[in-house]
Amino acid sequence: MRIIAFRTLREFWKKHEYADSETSLRSWYHDAKSSDWKNSNELKQQYKNASIVGEGRVVFNIKGNTYRLVVSIDYEFQVMFIRFIGTHKQYDKINAKTI
Repeated sequence: MRIIAFRTLREFWKKHEYADSETSLRSWYHDAKSSDWKNSNELKQQYKNASIVGEGRVVFNIKGNTYRLVVSIDYEFQVMFIRFIGTHKQYDKINAKTI
């Protein structure tokens, strides 16, 4: 899976208040990058706590559910776009289907 853009994750964990997310985000990135999910069912086999919110959107719980990561996935072309990373409080202020 090609992930666009790793830089978004790196910029997030470089902020002092989110530095504790680096290990979990790097682990998620490594796992997702080496995946070849063909559909959301295959993704859910690996990430049982991921939420499929429609329109190819998936919400991942990061660092024991401390952070939320929203991605848009094109399974056919094996491309994932990072749409949002933030705390639960920040996540509650967005619409995961449209961000």
